[in-house]
Amino acid sequence: MSGSYPSDHGGFASFPSRRSVVHSTKGIVGTISPLANEAGLRILREGGNAADAAVACAAVLNLVDPSMTGIGGDVFALFFDAKDKKVLALNGSGHSAANATLDDVCRDLNITDRVYGTIPVTSALSVTVPGAAAAWADIVELFGSGVLSLGQVLAPAIELAENGCPISEIASYYWVATEQELRSKPNGLELLKPDPAASQGHRAPLAGEIYRNSLLAGTFRRLAEYGRLGFYEGPVAEAIVDIVKSLGGYLTLEDLQAHGRQGSEVTQPTSIRFQPHAFTESGGEDGIDLWEHPPNGQGVVAQMALGILQALEKGGRIPKFKQQDHNSPGYLHALVEALRIAFADGSWFITDPHATALDTDSLISEEYLGKRAKLYHPDKAATGLGPGSPAYKTSDTVYLAVTDAEGNACSFVNSVADTFGSRIVPQGVGFVLQNRGAGFHLNPSHPNVYAPSKRPYNTIIPALATNASDGSLHTVLGVMGGAMQPQGHVQVLLNMVVFGMNPQVALDAPRICIGVSLPGKSTDPTKKVDQTVYLEEGIGSGVAEALQEMGHDVKTVTGMGRSLFGRGQVIRVLHDAVDGRRVHSAGSDMRGDGAAAPLI
Repeated sequence: MSGSYPSDHGGFASFPSRRSVVHSTKGIVGTISPLANEAGLRILREGGNAADAAVACAAVLNLVDPSMTGIGGDVFALFFDAKDKKVLALNGSGHSAANATLDDVCRDLNITDRVYGTIPVTSALSVTVPGAAAAWADIVELFGSGVLSLGQVLAPAIELAENGCPISEIASYYWVATEQELRSKPNGLELLKPDPAASQGHRAPLAGEIYRNSLLAGTFRRLAEYGRLGFYEGPVAEAIVDIVKSLGGYLTLEDLQAHGRQGSEVTQPTSIRFQPHAFTESGGEDGIDLWEHPPNGQGVVAQMALGILQALEKGGRIPKFKQQDHNSPGYLHALVEALRIAFADGSWFITDPHATALDTDSLISEEYLGKRAKLYHPDKAATGLGPGSPAYKTSDTVYLAVTDAEGNACSFVNSVADTFGSRIVPQGVGFVLQNRGAGFHLNPSHPNVYAPSKRPYNTIIPALATNASDGSLHTVLGVMGGAMQPQGHVQVLLNMVVFGMNPQVALDAPRICIGVSLPGKSTDPTKKVDQTVYLEEGIGSGVAEALQEMGHDVKTVTGMGRSLFGRGQVIRVLHDAVDGRRVHSAGSDMRGDGAAAPLI
């Protein structure tokens, strides 16, 4: 075997299997890597809190799954402060180059059709300022325990990067799939495993093989020693600018310095109240508030979909669902239509909040969502949906969840946007740069149009829910995967609070994904408008046929293609009925390499 572990990806998750819910009274870490879990647990044992542990996990994930995440990408985070029962949001996304205009971009790409033209995901023009490094430092400083330094939080990742660690199965799969493309890029060999027998002396690590990245360890050490400026000024920043400029991009040292000195943006998360008990005849849970990160993230899409479903129930236009109705044609039709209406608005209105005066609260108001719900037809798929008119004042990814003994929680997403991001690797730093700029529109009339020093529509969205009765923590949740993320939030949350599933079963249940046409993140890039409803294997053929009769374009997805449906983590907080102690109960997605790990 030459030290590697053979695997049959064609049979991915096709065998009978199960996972149990993981419980703890002191906290839980849930990620797509057990190695990252252990880093988070180590930080909790050393006196750190949920925020400190989340950053430690993110740094390890950069090492063990660089196709999905890393310091060259962006971060969005929600932090639940148990003492004050307050939810805080941190926007760790970066801006486009300050000295590049829309005309510059279209000219350089030879784009004449600005309505459907997009920035290629592997173009240097897709690279925006990486926000993750500043976000890691800021999260530790602003939300952390104050007990541990940034260097202590990054120590597990630095040690693993220098000493090496084995790579998991699914992480290896995407590494191998992108190997040839990395080979063809400047410095791409720096993200492959040295092997004298391999072409050019490097190859992708196979499952179970040791991988080291001393260059990444050096980058982490600079961040630990100098804080934000260790990344956004000096040799790391210079390496980023050098490679981007050599490939036709416009990022400058001034762009990076500006982000490093300003830091991440702490902002107010948005929330919508949801009444699960109104949806089921079997007595769902009491009211909860779903918290999402505000734009330029797409969390509002999940809130809008929930609000539309709530409006449909209130108007008697959908039935009260029974347990057996889960993933039935009627339930999925309502879910698909609510998501389509929500995305019609989100794909138009979501952009840099500092570039538009949209009142986000108007998008999730009961009055507005009631109007949008009128587009729903009980037995026919809607077509030609466009955005509504909310009140204006003027006109591939990892998710992780952490709770701690004090009841704090961190819901955290770190992403390089696509598989290995832009595939652009700055020399000598050990990471790939994101391609989040491909999310801009090029149509001058679109709110999310490319502009200098602007943040694009960003798909990454952490979420959490609190109890409406007292503001206490209910659930920390997230499902990664482009446009799947808000869809996953809605499905997993409804699985738990309406259909009564525990966190693990809620994640295991087969999911749907509607086709969404977003620049750089389209479900099917060959379609200008993707109206497909993708069903995960496990949803019966009879359901697919019934949806087709309603006018839906249905496709069933199997094998490794099931990555389309994302990989999630859930931590549910309950209290023991007798002694009243807090119990953290977690599930981890079977579609990933990870697990939920309890602190003892």
